[in-house]
Amino acid sequence: MDTNVPRPEIGQWYTRSDKGEMFQVVGRDENSRAIEIQTFDGELDEIDVVTWATLPLERAEPPEDSTGPMDDVETDDLGFSETEMAPADFTQPLQPVRVEGESWEETEPEEERDPLGEGTPEEPFSADIPDVDERAR
Repeated sequence: MDTNVPRPEIGQWYTRSDKGEMFQVVGRDENSRAIEIQTFDGELDEIDVVTWATLPLERAEPPEDSTGPMDDVETDDLGFSETEMAPADFTQPLQPVRVEGESWEETEPEEERDPLGEGTPEEPFSADIPDVDERAR
């Protein structure tokens, strides 16, 4: 048994040096003698105490945003009272939003579009000319 392996502490982050994986101890199951862990991406797992003693582990500082996997944690629960905004930030006028057309949108008016993409016919359709109908009778 390696005596350099740190004891599992709930809430402490550890780095597994052989895989570069970071995880946090989130609980202990006394009945099965398992250590419950959660990786930064939210994956839950258990490590038995015998395996824990053989892992190349080091204590680690929590990641910058250690609440990543915890969906139900509110910002107020973290104990932060400061925000990055100051009251003066709210006095600045809003910047206008520039609306641009999408690259797939047509730029010509709808009434000028050729729906089949065939272009303009060389000669008009005879049904569109009123005099042709009368001559045909």
